[in-house]
Amino acid sequence: MACEPSNPFNTGPVYDEAGNLKADSLKIVAYLDTAQIDSIARIYDPSGVVIILQEEGVGSRPTTGTMVYTDYTGSLITDGSVFDTSIESIARENDLYVEGRSYLPLRFGLNVGNVITGWHIAFKRLRPGSKAVLLIPSPWAYRDQVNNARIPANSVLRFDVDFLGID
Repeated sequence: MACEPSNPFNTGPVYDEAGNLKADSLKIVAYLDTAQIDSIARIYDPSGVVIILQEEGVGSRPTTGTMVYTDYTGSLITDGSVFDTSIESIARENDLYVEGRSYLPLRFGLNVGNVITGWHIAFKRLRPGSKAVLLIPSPWAYRDQVNNARIPANSVLRFDVDFLGID
């Protein structure tokens, strides 16, 4: 069935994860060559995610199922435009404010879904109380999907995070 031209599962080209990781790694290197980001350490995860540690937290790193609490601001590395935040003042400054939305820290379970894969990769490397910049290659974000009108397909994302704590 898989080789038949009428295969209902043949929905188009397969996403090129390896190719996009390679292209995104070059974009991240170029970005880091010019970005002015203060840090105490840089963690280059084998996945391609880069964690730029600005303040080191204390305590245990989260493990699968741990509830993580964080404030964040997401932006594009191409032009710095902000596409999402948990902080009301930043939402207002960037014309993202949505009436009725609760601007509270994001709560998610590590390795339990409900956030992009890049966050699961990055947060397992951080301790509560850390402040960091996360650079997430497109395969660990939204791939070639247009999830948000402000995020083009295959975008490398930057998240400025304040890791508030865990349960």
